[in-house]
Amino acid sequence: MTKGPTQPQICKDEIARQAAEWVVRLSADREEERSAARVGFEAWKREDAQHAQAAQHIEGFISRVCAVRDSADGNARVVRAVLNATGPHPKPHRTKAAVRTLALALMLGLPFWFALQSHSPSYLMSDLRTPTGRWASNTLQDGTRLTLSSASAVNLRFSEDRRTIELVQGEILVDVAHDADRPLWVETPHGGVRALGTRFVVGREDGATVLTMIESKALAKAASRSSDALGTEAMGTVVGAGQRARITADGVELLASIDPASVQNAWKQRQLVANDRPLAEVLDELNRHRPGTIRYNRAQLEGIHVFAVLPLDDTDRALLLLATSLPALRVRTLTDYLVVVDAPALR
Repeated sequence: MTKGPTQPQICKDEIARQAAEWVVRLSADREEERSAARVGFEAWKREDAQHAQAAQHIEGFISRVCAVRDSADGNARVVRAVLNATGPHPKPHRTKAAVRTLALALMLGLPFWFALQSHSPSYLMSDLRTPTGRWASNTLQDGTRLTLSSASAVNLRFSEDRRTIELVQGEILVDVAHDADRPLWVETPHGGVRALGTRFVVGREDGATVLTMIESKALAKAASRSSDALGTEAMGTVVGAGQRARITADGVELLASIDPASVQNAWKQRQLVANDRPLAEVLDELNRHRPGTIRYNRAQLEGIHVFAVLPLDDTDRALLLLATSLPALRVRTLTDYLVVVDAPALR
């Protein structure tokens, strides 16, 4: 028995493009636009079984986008940033760019919701930010050169008497432009760093901020110090070239000395120089530069230290180098977005 002609199947990437457009419409700034989009979306789902199948895939993502908007008191900047958090450009984004990014994610079946899980509203609303795996350099209005590492974000507050860079997350390299009338501060919840020289690195860690001096010196100050003491060396610790300091809310601790040239070269080459560094800390750093996540048990890996130079722009290769140099280590790639690292021989 000969079957009659069948309706041609809609191209998968065309469905993905349409689905992405619905995500953008259903996440619109105005409630009336979202209401109209919901009516159209229901009609679109009924048009074709493939539409209904695609809708099941994206409805969870839409609900997460809306949850993020609600957590930011309805601020639409957060939603727009979520739609592009894994895209290549950290600049203000256009709707067409969001559609293209979402369409690719949906077409390839990528877990696009990693953008929602990995980035807080404060990151998504920041003045300058970089996606995971990308770096960016910016020249600020005063001539200061600011380089953001992967998945980093800052807010800028410049006034007539003060220049403030708020490090929201990640790590930055600062080349300070001289301005005798306006001191430059880098601030985090743990404290602040006042530039007394030219070049340094500031990074956020869990519970602390780490200052690495490449040239000249800076004043590191804990958040527990009163705000009226800003700028006075008596209430802070001067950190010179080749020194590192960990800043917590309660104080400033000087760490082991570093080689400024090595740090500068590592930034240029996008490398992690680990010199007797705990493995868990190295994996923390690789995690920040990798889409998805690296899972590991910190307690199990305690006592394992790393001596290596690892590429931050190729975390797969970095993990391979770790497994090669540490025989007890096992690295298992379960998916492109999930890697498990353990040391079964040490259990």
